[in-house]
Amino acid sequence: MILMNDFSKDSVQLKSKIVEAITEVIDSGWYVLGKNVQSFEREFAKTLGIEYSVGVGNGMDAIEIILRSRGIGAGDEVITSAMTAFPSVLAIIRAGAVPVLADIEPGTGIMSINSVKNCVTSKTKAVLLVHLYGQIRQMQSWKQLAKDCDIDLIEDCAQCHLASSEGESAGSFGVAGAYSFYPTKNLGAYGDAGAIATNSQEIKESARILRDYGQKSKYDHTEIGLNSRLDEVQAAILIKRLEILKVQTTRRQDIAKLYFENVNASSIRLLEKPLASENHVFHLFVVLSDRRDHFKDHLLQNGIQSNIHYPIPMHQQKALVEFNLGGNDLSFSEQHASECISIPCHPNMTDVEVFKVIEAINTFR
Repeated sequence: MILMNDFSKDSVQLKSKIVEAITEVIDSGWYVLGKNVQSFEREFAKTLGIEYSVGVGNGMDAIEIILRSRGIGAGDEVITSAMTAFPSVLAIIRAGAVPVLADIEPGTGIMSINSVKNCVTSKTKAVLLVHLYGQIRQMQSWKQLAKDCDIDLIEDCAQCHLASSEGESAGSFGVAGAYSFYPTKNLGAYGDAGAIATNSQEIKESARILRDYGQKSKYDHTEIGLNSRLDEVQAAILIKRLEILKVQTTRRQDIAKLYFENVNASSIRLLEKPLASENHVFHLFVVLSDRRDHFKDHLLQNGIQSNIHYPIPMHQQKALVEFNLGGNDLSFSEQHASECISIPCHPNMTDVEVFKVIEAINTFR
């Protein structure tokens, strides 16, 4: 079976390094906010080419903490995509703000700038731009939109580790970026973990207070914070996995290139290619089919796992009914949710496996 993610194929060398790093943490007797967290924050910021990185418990907390660090809360509106994972919207709600949903561009799945413009009101304080599937696009236009509307641009970078445009990394275009290190991410921990990327010293300092119960120093609580501390074990693991991130990212991009060059099934539609190779890190390679269930079964019969990201747009989620999020035209999001399907594109795939996937796709009728 060709899996969506196959961690069993991680190299023996990498596994040994991680076991050694975990053992060192255990032997140190220091398990939360210690030297490994500090080291990872420093190395991750350096890798992204930004000033600061703040380790937190997960990607959703990262979004909430950024919003709260910017004073965004009760009564404030935050625009984000209808086509995203639930935590993007949940973080806005947890910060006390009001989520407003914009539609997507059908060729990419990325939130539409024009749709966002139609959503802006006097209550809008930020736009949360989800870099869906690992791609960043039109970043100068997004920066200009935020400037023109006098709102914050916040980046949801959960799927786009190392994606860049014109020499700038995802997370550096707005006031801050929220990263997730859930195990399936391009840079994954062995549990929940996340980070905030920012060039703002103010956001960095506020985030460090908020992640640790709101305490500025031990037992001196200056804000109502939360418990969202990156632990030493996950930080130690991330340090080791960060060492191979560039190599693994290149492999994902190479696999995607093979898909773009060789998939030619008339009943399967590809999303648009990135404008430049560095713009897309292919956390997911997504195709579209109006016979998705049949296609999914066809892949499974050929020994290929697939997944759907995401089958239910945010305005149709039962938990969000009370927020009445379907007021705008979200028809492209609805269509995308009914047709999108992700195929394997992980860095441990061999070329033989890639071409087996291609053959299975091209024989789907």
